[in-house]
Amino acid sequence: MNKYIKLVIAFLMIAYSVYMFTQREYGWGIFIIFLTTIPVLLYFRNEYILLAFWQMRNQNIEKAKAWLSKIKNPERQLVRKQMGYYHYLIGITEAQDNINSSEKNMKKALDYGLSFKHDRAMAKLSLAGASMAKGRKQEAQILLREAKALDDRGMFTDQIKMMQEQMKRINVGRNLHNPNLRRRGKHF
Repeated sequence: MNKYIKLVIAFLMIAYSVYMFTQREYGWGIFIIFLTTIPVLLYFRNEYILLAFWQMRNQNIEKAKAWLSKIKNPERQLVRKQMGYYHYLIGITEAQDNINSSEKNMKKALDYGLSFKHDRAMAKLSLAGASMAKGRKQEAQILLREAKALDDRGMFTDQIKMMQEQMKRINVGRNLHNPNLRRRGKHF
């Protein structure tokens, strides 16, 4: 549902509750004011994103993808912070299938903004993994340092240490050759 339609519904509900107060129906007026909080809350927290988070919490990625796919036009349906979390969730769900798309969505999520430090740390950690997979060691090190700085609760210390160990093992460079390979000549 469009975010502006939610506000119009809330305004109409408030107007109807005022009408109920003028008709001396105080109970119904208070009840309708309480019901008005539903569209107002759904303006700031999209219902599909909430359901996708619920499925992610239950570790059901396929159902989370299904809920996120119901958002047809994110620019019209979501506010700015929700756009960040929309791209964040899509980046998480696509991380195993398509690293390029996951990296793009995580960058968009960081551009739009994520509210919590642990969400930003997770996004930086995911970007560091994508950079490592593409062979960009310097960028991966910078992103890991930023993720470590954002991880104030220690939720990702094991993953960060594991990625740092993997970075020590890989040998990324432009002119590094395997000494066990024989040198090839110009024509063969």
